[in-house]
Amino acid sequence: MMRAMVERWVPTLPFASVFMARCGQVVGTPENCRALLEDDECILVFPEGAAGVSKTWDKRYQLQRFGYGFMRLALETQTPIIPVAVVGAEEQAMNLYNWKAAAKLLGAPAFPITPLTPFIGPLGTLPLPVRYHILFGEPIHVAGNANDEDGRVGRHVKRIKNAIRDLIEEGLKLREGVFS
Repeated sequence: MMRAMVERWVPTLPFASVFMARCGQVVGTPENCRALLEDDECILVFPEGAAGVSKTWDKRYQLQRFGYGFMRLALETQTPIIPVAVVGAEEQAMNLYNWKAAAKLLGAPAFPITPLTPFIGPLGTLPLPVRYHILFGEPIHVAGNANDEDGRVGRHVKRIKNAIRDLIEEGLKLREGVFS
């Protein structure tokens, strides 16, 4: 079973926290991730973190800064990385603005304002029925020291980011439209 590493605020959400836990999702701490990798579990990480889900419409399919934690753990546990791209998710909700003050008040990483938010409130963030296209790249094996300086680790991270960017471009070319 693949387990997704979720943000620390997910367990604070009523209903969603129980649902995510029952689906096997785990808070994305280095300790949790390391333990799963050492048990040969498959994990799904989102190197952009909350920045990836709080992008505005004008930044869709533009990868944000990747953290280095996932790479340090891959180096430490000698785990190959399989790049994955999801095409379609960026259109499921047209986020025009990230209201940071409201997000902070709620303890969430983002509070999206969509075209429908002024008319139907939070229901305006419900996802549109778009079609997802998921593309998988070849496994990438990385070698090095998990404690290397950021510059060395960053070269590995850049390689993964480029592989994901290539998959996104491929997926965007392959699809016929947002809803197909």
